[in-house]
Amino acid sequence: METLISKVLDPVDIQILDILQKTANISNAELGRRVNLSPPATHARIKRLETEGYINRQVAILNQEKLGFDLLCFIFINTDIHQAEQLEVLEQNLEAMTEVLECHCLTGEFDYLLKVANKDRRELEEFIRKLNKLGISRIQTSLVLREIKQSTVLPIL
Repeated sequence: METLISKVLDPVDIQILDILQKTANISNAELGRRVNLSPPATHARIKRLETEGYINRQVAILNQEKLGFDLLCFIFINTDIHQAEQLEVLEQNLEAMTEVLECHCLTGEFDYLLKVANKDRRELEEFIRKLNKLGISRIQTSLVLREIKQSTVLPIL
């Protein structure tokens, strides 16, 4: 069955993306071997996929607990801000906060959902104080007790 992705990308592109999202540190030679391309052809494909926006960036995913970030939270927030310019400033402020790993604008009961990493309760308290200075009208915080699944892999194959 043909999908939207297969209309834009050929099977080799899709295979490259699938391998890279699982093992970004793979060498071009090894990736090329897996998809039956030469290393230069593989490199060219990766560069094209980056240029076309299919690959945003390649990163190392760190172990937050080993680095002392023992408190992972999901914070739902509401704001009374309705002017587009003020919302843009709010979003820029949220984006600039290093504790914020993810920020999503939502429909439904809350306006935004933040995924936040802190080292301890004091850091979380300081973070909530910073939020309160941004025009936040309601905050609901949920602490993560344990992570069941964490993935960045999209089911493209």
